[in-house]
Amino acid sequence: MISRLRRTSWLRGTAAVAAGAATGTGFQPLNWWILVIPGLAALILLVRNASGRAAAGLGYLFGIGLFTTTISWVGVMGPPVAILLIAVMALWCLLAGWTIRCVSVLPGTPVWQAMVWTATEIGAATIPLGGFGWVRLAWTVVDTPWVGVLRWAGSIGTSFLVALASGLLVYVVSARGGSQRRASIVFVAELLVVALAGTMCVTVVSRDISHQRSVRTLVVQGGVDGTAGPYAMGYARSVTDNHLSQTIMALAEQRTSGGPAPDMVLWPENSTDIDPVLDFESHQIVIGALTLSNRPTLVGAVTDGPGHNERQTTSMWWPPSSPQPTSTYHKRNLVPFGEWIPARSFFLPLIPILGKIGRQSVPGTTPGVVDATIAGRRVPVGVVVCFEVAYDSTVADTVRHGAKILAVQSNNSSFIDTAQTPQQWQITRARAVETGRHIVVSTTNSFSGLVNPDGSVALRTEEGVHTHFTVTIPLESGLTIGVQIAPWLRIIVLVMTAGAIAMSLLQRRRAMLAQANHNRSERNVRHRH
Repeated sequence: MISRLRRTSWLRGTAAVAAGAATGTGFQPLNWWILVIPGLAALILLVRNASGRAAAGLGYLFGIGLFTTTISWVGVMGPPVAILLIAVMALWCLLAGWTIRCVSVLPGTPVWQAMVWTATEIGAATIPLGGFGWVRLAWTVVDTPWVGVLRWAGSIGTSFLVALASGLLVYVVSARGGSQRRASIVFVAELLVVALAGTMCVTVVSRDISHQRSVRTLVVQGGVDGTAGPYAMGYARSVTDNHLSQTIMALAEQRTSGGPAPDMVLWPENSTDIDPVLDFESHQIVIGALTLSNRPTLVGAVTDGPGHNERQTTSMWWPPSSPQPTSTYHKRNLVPFGEWIPARSFFLPLIPILGKIGRQSVPGTTPGVVDATIAGRRVPVGVVVCFEVAYDSTVADTVRHGAKILAVQSNNSSFIDTAQTPQQWQITRARAVETGRHIVVSTTNSFSGLVNPDGSVALRTEEGVHTHFTVTIPLESGLTIGVQIAPWLRIIVLVMTAGAIAMSLLQRRRAMLAQANHNRSERNVRHRH
């Protein structure tokens, strides 16, 4: 008997890991989105009738499979970093497994199971250390008929609907007779209704998004010095030199061909790795590019301060006639152990390799919008820097504060030829649909390009190349429903999840007390006889 139980536990654990891995294949680079709904459904099947401890354990194993499949690329920073991050992120799946099991006693079970999963995604994108919302069901719909749902439900609502489909699939599998037929109808209806609604959203011109002219933008992908070896940003100033060179080449091509000049120039994150305001040589390189182009440039820079031995990742709006930038944005969402070291005095002596991170980065506090003037018009430009595309409020703040152009500046040099770069591109495409905006992307040497508001790709460069291109970006205003309801949807999901857990625990306690009373009554009857 004990041997059979152990064998069963081993099989269920293996199934949980496999289910997590299957769900993870729905993300880039594999993009096997067809496995996402059945993958999560398998977890629900495994935990719904398990004990609390078993459900938590199975959820954790599911998380190990999910995050090993999706974020192992962090291993480029050292295998221990990948192991630690996967182990920590899987704790959210542990919580999901336990809570899915809890709410499975409530009426309308699939709804509560979906609510629970969505709440854990919100938690993972917030805690610990600012969270890491890189792996969310919403990102997997980009190449599916459901992509349009991002426009009216946002990333939170989209994840909920995908999870709901998984819960309904479990209901179909486990129901019998007439109940199974009804469950099948509901399941298929959700798939079709969401797909139809999503298709309508991305094919019909939205009334809440208006176009006001356009801006021709020269995007520069300068590349990183290949002789720098493991030092991702190359040698000091080499990256800035590369972006100056590509800017010169682009301007030469434009002028010799007689084509129209750009209205602005876009350089990526860390395109100047030494503060161009304080450092004379870097300042001269940037001023040289501005003088040649005679166009305002959005420059990605590493800047000094605000305190001693501190730095910030900064986006600078720099007009050609100005000796310094006129508007700046400091990156808000920093990568723990990548851009800053929590408890630095403790971890740095313990893990010396962290010293390569350099000075402590300090996050910004204001929305990512720079005050720009382009071709004589005031144009608020929204800026999202690299990993920030995964943070709901950071992206939404750009359009809520009036951004008419949305630009992503990124430096993925450390992650070339890993799953990180296609995953970030996938998230960027999801954000284009969610915000109803074209998104122009500039990277040092990864995927640069232009994404349309329906998530389709207008242009994308290759990784590891030095290149440039010019795109025409409509000036857009207005807010999609998905952006407008996101803060309220977050609160609703968290409050309803907490309520559902409380109700399920109360119901289980009542059932246990009733069972205990029933057992006591049976013992009394047997005693009298």
